[in-house]
Amino acid sequence: MAEGPLADDIRQKLGDLSPAERKVARVLLAGYPAAGFETVAVLAERAVVSAPTVIRFVNRLGYRGFPDFQAALREELEARNASPISLYESADFGRAGEDADPDSALLRHGSQVFTGAVTATLAELPPHDFEHAVRLLSDKKRRITLVGGRFTHLLAQYLGLHLMQLRDDVRFLPDRVVERTAVLAALTRRDILVVFDYRRYESDKATMAALVQEQGGKVVLFTDTWLSPAAPHAEVVLPSRVTAPSPYDSLVPSLAVLETVVAGVMTALGDDARKRMQHGEDIARRAGLY
Repeated sequence: MAEGPLADDIRQKLGDLSPAERKVARVLLAGYPAAGFETVAVLAERAVVSAPTVIRFVNRLGYRGFPDFQAALREELEARNASPISLYESADFGRAGEDADPDSALLRHGSQVFTGAVTATLAELPPHDFEHAVRLLSDKKRRITLVGGRFTHLLAQYLGLHLMQLRDDVRFLPDRVVERTAVLAALTRRDILVVFDYRRYESDKATMAALVQEQGGKVVLFTDTWLSPAAPHAEVVLPSRVTAPSPYDSLVPSLAVLETVVAGVMTALGDDARKRMQHGEDIARRAGLY
């Protein structure tokens, strides 16, 4: 099975399923992940299909039986809720390897981990979602607001500062409660909320995404391969691997995605982006900022 949430795997295979199997898939997706821990009999009853249909469905996903499917679901949930300390305790991060020069071994390991994670992330990125993200972020009729989390506010700032050099109407969601509330309350159909939310997900991100969706705006979500709870409310979901040589999740693959999105927005905006960049350079020089 490819790395990523089982729900995403189920969605990708919907077109290959029989009508009866598709009923099972929809029941699972509607109640994911709790529905996956029901018995075969209960799941079959809820989907209005036979028990053998449920078994055929999980076989179609690549599992030998329903217990294997549930075991994979448990592993996914454990990984999704992992913390740096739990990852640290599950592996020996203090040993660089058997190499005579442990620093060299760690550098080689880091090179392998980051190269593989970036390559896999860009290869697995859904082209439709990537292209849609570029279209939304380069639409000058829309206003962009960015928000991140404990660590991912760095990614929000990185993307936002680049977008500010390319187009108008880009801002960060304020930290102070009154200002944040005012901004969220004023979002409309022309707004895009760019959300960064990775495992140990922050509940306010899903709430914000739901509010934006209810008010007719669009949500562009950057997340990990397990997917933030904000994903059901997002117009676009761009997942990245978080594999790292330490127990901390890496933001390196996400940064590669951001750099690629910025390149796409620059291409979409064309000469307008160049003119704005040039104007910004001129203003900064006159103000003595550069």
